[in-house]
Amino acid sequence: MPYDFAIIGGGIVGLSTGLFLGQRFPNAKIIILEKESLLAYHQTGHNSGVIHSGIYYKPGSFKATFTKSGNQSMVDFCQTQAIPYDVCGKVIVATQQQELPLLENLYQRGLQNGLPVKKLSAAAVKEREPHVRCLAGILVPTAGITNYQKVCQKYGELIQAQGGEIFLNTQVTGIIRQAQGDANFILETNQNPVAANFVINCAGLQSDRVARLAGENPDAKIVPFRGEYYELKPEKRYLVKNLIYPVPNPDFPFLGVHFTRMIDGSIHAGPNAVLSLKREGYQKTDFDWRDFSDVMTYPGFWTLARQHWQEGLQEIIRSFSKAAFVHSLQQLMPEVTADDIIPNPAGIRAQALKKNGQLVEDFLIIEGEKMLQVCNAPSPAATASLEIGKAIAEKVARLN
Repeated sequence: MPYDFAIIGGGIVGLSTGLFLGQRFPNAKIIILEKESLLAYHQTGHNSGVIHSGIYYKPGSFKATFTKSGNQSMVDFCQTQAIPYDVCGKVIVATQQQELPLLENLYQRGLQNGLPVKKLSAAAVKEREPHVRCLAGILVPTAGITNYQKVCQKYGELIQAQGGEIFLNTQVTGIIRQAQGDANFILETNQNPVAANFVINCAGLQSDRVARLAGENPDAKIVPFRGEYYELKPEKRYLVKNLIYPVPNPDFPFLGVHFTRMIDGSIHAGPNAVLSLKREGYQKTDFDWRDFSDVMTYPGFWTLARQHWQEGLQEIIRSFSKAAFVHSLQQLMPEVTADDIIPNPAGIRAQALKKNGQLVEDFLIIEGEKMLQVCNAPSPAATASLEIGKAIAEKVARLN
């Protein structure tokens, strides 16, 4: 018997999709296919654990809407399922005069997105974060922290309790659409083939390739950016109370080097953002010829590189120079020194990039016949995962 729904990818979006499909279609046969030996192995398992507020995103976008509502639904989920979390709030600070207008724009965007943001003087920031040096700041009280691996573990348990199946170590290598037979699709894998009537691609770093296996053209390519982190030594954790962010460059898709208190009490500093030479390359030395040539032969990458070569160069310098990385941290906190930090594992952001060099800024979900492709779901997808899963289940109900 074919599965009613096959989900490719066992990250946080694939799992939330499985959870809501099981709720929406309680009698359906659902399977999640994950190529790794663990769930949430890539983007989800390497992120900073922040429950984002939605302040950065264009009003009315999926990111803005899903993140604001996802912030509350994630907190509710953690509370209900006894997963550690803390709605600790965060400060975003301007450290230079030219950043003050950008901080004001960000404050206005927070208001437009319906968030309870508050302006802070430099003195008010110091009350919350005594070791920060800045000219002014914004308090975003709804931001928080959790452990998304534990969230995913609970999603998986709930899916299986609903009767869904999760196959690990199962990589999809081909997607065959059938005009006849018991199933609309046959998914070829490194294990046994899987028959399914509806396919949802939540493959993250491999999502564009999986879409092309199905004959879809997402009009974008995944370009992997590695975010490298340091961690404050335990005796220096007192320097950071909660979450401290700089004002981001509005033309650059990353939030800048910041301080994050993790749910285990450790303090992470970073990330930078450098092109990864392998889609799942967490070390500087990781290299994959196919992944590298995919980026190097893509016109969109070179257009982006020409536009942002100066920022890109700074990110590369920070990658290879601890002193440069520390200098960035000192813009926020002057007393941090190179002796205070130790290297921490990196993460990878799967960023979709169009052929014209434009970054796909919003979540991108492409509808097909008996098929959905989630082709851009980087941060803040973990925060918004319950809302994304719910929206996908609703789309499936309409298309099925």
